[in-house]
Amino acid sequence: MSKLITLNEFILDRKADFPFATGELSRILNDIAVASKSVTRDVRRAGLIDNILGAQGEVNIQGEEQQKLDVIADEQFIKMFEQGGEVCGIASEENDDFLAFESEDSKNGKYVVLFDPLDGSSNIDVNVSIGTIFSIYRRISPQGTPATMEDMLQKGRYQVAAGYVLYGSSTMLVYTTGKGVNGFTLDPSIGEFCLSHENMKMPVDGRMYAMNEGNIKICEEGLCDYISYCQEADATPSHPYSGRYIGSLVADFHRNLIKGGIYVYPDTTINPDGKLRLLYECNPLAFVAEQAGGLATTGRIPVMDIQPTKLHQRVPYYTGSKNMMEKCMGLLKEPLKV
Repeated sequence: MSKLITLNEFILDRKADFPFATGELSRILNDIAVASKSVTRDVRRAGLIDNILGAQGEVNIQGEEQQKLDVIADEQFIKMFEQGGEVCGIASEENDDFLAFESEDSKNGKYVVLFDPLDGSSNIDVNVSIGTIFSIYRRISPQGTPATMEDMLQKGRYQVAAGYVLYGSSTMLVYTTGKGVNGFTLDPSIGEFCLSHENMKMPVDGRMYAMNEGNIKICEEGLCDYISYCQEADATPSHPYSGRYIGSLVADFHRNLIKGGIYVYPDTTINPDGKLRLLYECNPLAFVAEQAGGLATTGRIPVMDIQPTKLHQRVPYYTGSKNMMEKCMGLLKEPLKV
């Protein structure tokens, strides 16, 4: 039986992946792991204790009704980042503005974290997999001062680490620091994340496409052509495509990372800027996708090349296996303004 390698042991063994850090980035990843264990506990108890399931009764900046677990998860991650002292500020999908931490340790922190505390939270009540998505950047503002908006509005290319935690049949943490992608599964018997998926690679081809096809009539012609191609190919033995749309971004992305596939949340006539958030969802998963050999674009340009202009900016999003992405991109005709 092979030796279990914990997340902490793995990070220590990969110190060369952090040439500009002296342990801070490792501690941030550990803080994410600790917070996600708390969220796992709460997700596992949803339905058994009061005040976890259901709507919070408030609407967030996205115009979406907050779930109680959204708020619980958001508070848990913010608490860990603030207490850790390595992060000078955060931005979260659940909050209108970014938060600059006030302690002296935090002001001297070298990093900012942007995150979606509970992606797919509308699926909580029906027991569908949900997740946390995170993105870490080196700060731009001087150390010793409060974090600024400039720290938050960085291109995805400047991420130093990113990943997600999937709360499903098991809890799994997947991350990259630009040196490949590795996955860790939470072993509840010892309370540790252990290496389970080393050097993850997204297959260059896949059998599945994920899209809310209820929106197909308000999408551009090129995307309609691609979905038709997938549906027609379903009857062809050499191209067996199947529609698989969970409606929880982390879950759909994780399946495609493991098995190959494409995920599409495009611009439409109703939502011309798309629906997914650039900073909290698209950039971090794009970093993971590219490091695993996949692609992530707006339909025309790589997502991580976009210069953000606001915290809650939305963009069209296409990500997945290289060959499937290139086929889809080749059918999109009109240039997209980003």
